[in-house]
This record gives sequence, C-alpha cells and structure tokens, in this order.
Amino acid sequence: MIPSVNKSGSRTIGLLAYLYGPGKHEEHTDPHLVASFDGMSPDPGRDPNATLQDLQQLLDQPVMALAAHARPAKHVWHTSVRADPGDRLLSDEEWADIARRIVAATGIDPGDGQPGCRWAAVRHADDHIHIVATLVTEDGHRPDDYRSGARAQAEARLIEKELGLRQVAPGDGTAAQRPTSAERHKAERQGRERTTREELRETVRQAVTGARSDEEFFDRLAAAGLLIRKRAAPSGDLLGYKVALPDDLNKDGEPVFYPGARLAPDLSLPRIRERWSAGAQDNPAFPREESVRTRPGAPATARRGTASAVWQAVLVVEHGDDAVAAAHIAAAGEVLDALAKTSAAHTRRELCDAATAFERASRSHVRAVRGHDRALRQAARDLIHGGPALGRGEDGATTAMAIDMLFFLITAAMHWHAKKGHAQQAAAARQAAEHLRSAYRAAAAQPFGVLYQRGRRLGRPMLQRQTVLLREALPGLAEQILAEPGWYALAATIADAEATGHDPAALLSDAVERRELDTADSVSDVLVWRLRRLADLPADAAGVAEHSTAKSPSTARPAASRTAASGRRLGEEAAGNTR
Repeated sequence: MIPSVNKSGSRTIGLLAYLYGPGKHEEHTDPHLVASFDGMSPDPGRDPNATLQDLQQLLDQPVMALAAHARPAKHVWHTSVRADPGDRLLSDEEWADIARRIVAATGIDPGDGQPGCRWAAVRHADDHIHIVATLVTEDGHRPDDYRSGARAQAEARLIEKELGLRQVAPGDGTAAQRPTSAERHKAERQGRERTTREELRETVRQAVTGARSDEEFFDRLAAAGLLIRKRAAPSGDLLGYKVALPDDLNKDGEPVFYPGARLAPDLSLPRIRERWSAGAQDNPAFPREESVRTRPGAPATARRGTASAVWQAVLVVEHGDDAVAAAHIAAAGEVLDALAKTSAAHTRRELCDAATAFERASRSHVRAVRGHDRALRQAARDLIHGGPALGRGEDGATTAMAIDMLFFLITAAMHWHAKKGHAQQAAAARQAAEHLRSAYRAAAAQPFGVLYQRGRRLGRPMLQRQTVLLREALPGLAEQILAEPGWYALAATIADAEATGHDPAALLSDAVERRELDTADSVSDVLVWRLRRLADLPADAAGVAEHSTAKSPSTARPAASRTAASGRRLGEEAAGNTR
C-alpha cells in the first residue's frame, strides 16, 4: 500500500472536480465518498442533491473564516492511497478506516479531542482512494503535519500487516521518483512500453557508466539521441543539465525536458562528477589505458577483467568500511549496465532487468566515498570500449564467468543492505540476483556442456586421483561436489590447471577460503569459473586439448568439436542447478 502525499494545492474545487470527474482517460468509475471528517459530508457522486460546491464550501469553511491576509496561500492537502496490484479487493468500509488512520497519523485530523482539519476521502477506482483536506484546523491554526509523507508511509506498513496485504518495503528517501499517472497514460497513448522518465533514466545511467569527464558524458548522451540543455553560471561554469526524448512533446509541441536530479538522486551533475573527480585520470598510479577495443578478443578480455575486479569487490563489501562498501555497490550498478549493454541477445534481456532492478540498491543514506571503486569503474569502462560480445566461444564463456562473479557481489550487497535495515535496497538486490541466475543459465549452457563432456571422458585413474585430491583439499565440501552434475566440469578444469603447471589443491583452497559459497546452489559450478580465472585458463574449453588416459592427443580436438552440440543440452542441465 503506497500513500503519495502532495500538499501544494490552492483550489479545493479544482481537485474535487478531478476526483469526481471521468478522469483524463475515462478511468474514473463510480466516484463516491467513503469517509469524511464528520461522517456526514455531502457526496456529489451518489447524492443527486449534493454539488461539488457544497462539499468544497464545507471543507474550505475554516480557511475562509480567517482574515484574508492570514489564509495560507496553498491550503489544499492531498494524498492518494493505492493498494498493491496483488492485494484483494477492499470494501468501502475498509477504505474508510484506512482514510481515518492516514489523516490521524499525518496530523491532519489527530483525534483524541484535538482540533483537526476538514477532509474527505473519495473512491473512484477499485484499488485506491484520494484524501483531500484543507490545512486550517477548526480552531484556526495550522495542523502539525510535519513529515506527513513519512508518517503516512509508517501507518501504511501497520495497515498492511493488520489487513493481510502485501507488505511494501519501507523507503528512505533515496529512491528515484516514480512516473506520475499522467506520464504512464501518455506512454500508453504513444504505445511505449515504458514512460519517458524511465527511458531517460536508463539512457543517462548507461551514459555515465565508466565515463571520466563532462565531455565524454555529454557526448554519450548525444550519441544516444537525447536532446540536451545545459545550465551554466554567469561565469560560464556548467551547473546542471536536462535531457529529453526528441519525440516526447508537450501540448505546445515542445520537447519535455527532465533534470538529471529528477531522474534519480545520483544523476544530478554534481553527483555524477563525484564518480570521476576521484578517478584514474588524475592519479599517476592509474594512467589512462589504451582502449581494450584495440586488443585481440576485446570483449572476452574485458569480461575476464570484470570477473577479477568483482572478485575483489566482494571482499570489500563484506569487510570494508561502510562508505567504501557503498562506493563499490554503486559501481556494481555501472558494471551491470555495461555488461547488459554489450552482451549477446540470449542474455541481454535478463541482464538489463538485473541492472534496472539493482538501480534501487545502488543508493542509500550511506554516502559513498568515490575513488576506492576505481577498479570496478574501470571494468565497466573496459566492457563499453570492448564492444558487443558474441554469444559463443570465449566471449560467451567469459560472459558466464563474469555473471557468476557478479551474482556473489550482488548477493553481498543484498546482505549489506539487509544488515543496515535498507529494506527496499535489499529487496532490489535480491530481485537483481534472480535475474542474474536466469542470465547465467543461458550464458553457461554451451561452455559448461563442453566441460561436462570432457570430464566424463577423463580416464578412470585420473578421475579417481582427482576425487582423492578433492577430498584432501576440501574435506568439508567434497561429498557435496561429487554428487553435483557439475563435478565432471570441475574435473576437466582441474585437469586443465594441472596440465598448465598449476597446483590444483592450492587453487581449490584459494578459491574456497577467500569467498563464501553458502549462496551457491552448485559449489562445483562456482569453482569451475574461479579456477579457470585464477589459473588463467580459457573460459571456453571447446578447443583445449583433453587430458585422459583413455584417449591419445590426436583424438582430443575432434572429440571436443563433436561434443559441442550435445554438450549444450547437458550444460543446460548442469547450469540449471547452479546459483
């Protein structure tokens, strides 16, 4: 249940005309009064003898009783109270009780013999009511409505519990502004899936990902097709910006511009500049890098670098100072945006949904100290400059590797927010993690299938030796791993690591000791990517020579290519059990 308080009105009759009218799109049905300050106010909706003017004059009477100079310029208080789409249909009596509780909690009509304001609650739809009040009490004073929005939210949480409704996570004032009903209706008229506000927020968020300067940021906005207005001081210094979609026009045919701060609190120009003010370009220890686009295998290289940066960030979020952890959580959002923007079609939708969900988790009242998040921001930048990735080969496999690591970082962020009592952010991170699960399954199916097949073809002596090694290196996890479908993929990875001169036992111990595995559904699956990253093994094992006492080297490569198709099916089964 979401109350939305607005106390900036000046014409009671205008608001009543809207509430009792048909609505902008004929969406209002059977407008009628469900409750009022005295329980017997005239109802223009169902009483043919009552008029809007009758109700308006009754509500305005305490205001008009004051001398003209003493009347508040904006005396109309208005809130809507909307049920969640999944809630049951509430009766008029239940909505009436909700209205009385909201006006009492907000100080509009506190009850218990205290003078209150006059108010009325109108219902013109199944899922919500509107409460209109005038901000002068019966004894001619201003009500104590300080922080009425927060007080309404707190009361709504209690109402949800008592009525068995869906419990909305309490907010902390750091969420991006929701689209207004007018914006939603406009999007529907124009055939848009999202409102202009939401489209602009995503585009601006992606433009700032990994950016290092005002110039680069605005160049990206222009390249995305947005209209830009910059606000400058008399000195010429840039103070802010607004953006618009070229085809989103007002009634006068002019573009509708949105300031960055109205899209999200951290998209104002001063907050954006914090990201690169402590960036690498001014630190000699972090020189400007050559764009990864110029290197061979750029998308895969960027994804391996992302996996390494994310691996380190998990430890920071779990054990670092709050301000530093907050910076890494914010930068994780940039990495998600960059990965979504550059990934192949079969993973892009889920990655975009993960990035959109995590946007809410990237901000809290813990102010991020930027600069410590340099490695993650560099990873996001490399992903953008590395360009689009293919959905197969090393590109596809390193995408799975990066998603695997990101799942643990987003999960760590979820736990961090939960410990701080950031309910909305924790819920958003949990939702993002679920989208990452789905994206991972799509990305990992083919490369994991190849590894699974190679592991199944390892000679019995080698598998037995690896089983002993696993039990010695990870005694607490070995039996669980051996029972998982991913064990054969891990066995193939251990063989690859050993063949390239690494100590598999040391790699296994390092992979387990440095990070938790409690949130993994398949430990073997996670260890595959950790070992391949730590040992610098190709993420895509399709072309790697097999290590088996049952087959000669001359037959290894053809076998790998023969199993690519059948491996996908088995990989989907193994990957479906992970995360």
